[in-house]
Amino acid sequence: MPVNENVYHQLKAELDERGVTLLAVSKTKPIADIEALYQLGQRDFAENYVQELVDKQPLLPPDIRWHFIGHLQRNKVKYIASFCHLIQGVDSLSLLQEINKQAQKHQRVIEVLLQVHIASEETKFGLSEQEVFSILAQVPLYPHVRIIGLMGMASFTDNTKQVQSEFLHLRSIFDKAREQFSEPSLRVLSMGMSGDYQLAIDCGSTMVRVGSLLFGARS
Repeated sequence: MPVNENVYHQLKAELDERGVTLLAVSKTKPIADIEALYQLGQRDFAENYVQELVDKQPLLPPDIRWHFIGHLQRNKVKYIASFCHLIQGVDSLSLLQEINKQAQKHQRVIEVLLQVHIASEETKFGLSEQEVFSILAQVPLYPHVRIIGLMGMASFTDNTKQVQSEFLHLRSIFDKAREQFSEPSLRVLSMGMSGDYQLAIDCGSTMVRVGSLLFGARS
């Protein structure tokens, strides 16, 4: 299915009005689809798999801001450290340390989000609230990493009340972190996808990860 141009313009206008960043999730999508969305003005794209991101990046315009939103293994950081704009799934201190190490090699500061576990499923990765605050307290130790916010994935359920509760829980951690650390760089709260982005925005999301609405269902 080709990119839905009308949906993109409507969604972009809606999000711009509310000050929310649209992140186009392009995993499994062909280069042509990404180029089509790029031609409409989209610049922030997200991938879940390191190899797919590494394969696509050199074939596409250099001003694309690539986000990595999947579970990132430490031994794979080196492959994306030279160009990745934002790593969204930092779910351990050891991963943050590795990103800092690889960023230093490339003389970069890599922006990251700390991933918080808010879902009921045990399978989803993420930090506890206590771990988030522990890592934020150590920020000065890692000069090549800039923590700019938090991200989380709600439970995969039709129970809107549960999803809303999980989003609000993440928002409360975000607000507490900003208050406790008085850190001006903490500005991004990434939560919400194609099916629940409006609810996420109502709960305070500043960035939504949208794939199927723009590209159609994944094959």
